[in-house]
Amino acid sequence: MFASFIRFVVFGGGTGVLCGLAVPGLATLMPWTLANAVITIASTLLCTELHARFTFRTGGRAGWRRHWQSAGSAAVAYAATSVAVLTLHALQPTPTLLTEQLVYLTASALAGTGRFLLLRLVVFTTAADKTAPARVALPHPALATA
Repeated sequence: MFASFIRFVVFGGGTGVLCGLAVPGLATLMPWTLANAVITIASTLLCTELHARFTFRTGGRAGWRRHWQSAGSAAVAYAATSVAVLTLHALQPTPTLLTEQLVYLTASALAGTGRFLLLRLVVFTTAADKTAPARVALPHPALATA
């Protein structure tokens, strides 16, 4: 699971950083929440494919079921980032771009951690994952008592 988390951070986090740069630019043309929604939809489609192929190595494309499930978790992440930035704007009506980015990326990182767990345990679970026996940690022979 650790290796898949590292791949998730690379693909999802890398895309998240690019999204963090894209949202403010797009927000100059439309309301911030709409810009965030557009970027979230595009990045969710891209990341779902990346996660299917590379992060969780399912052996192929994501398929519609996984796209819809991933979209549900992305909707929660969208809500988290939107609430975080809207709260910032309520507390500080004219935050600097750096402050806005810090709030957005922090909320995105927290939401991303939750998404990883959901995607790993529900969306990209394979039949082999469900039937594999649980690994039990046995004590080291030198520590075992007779």
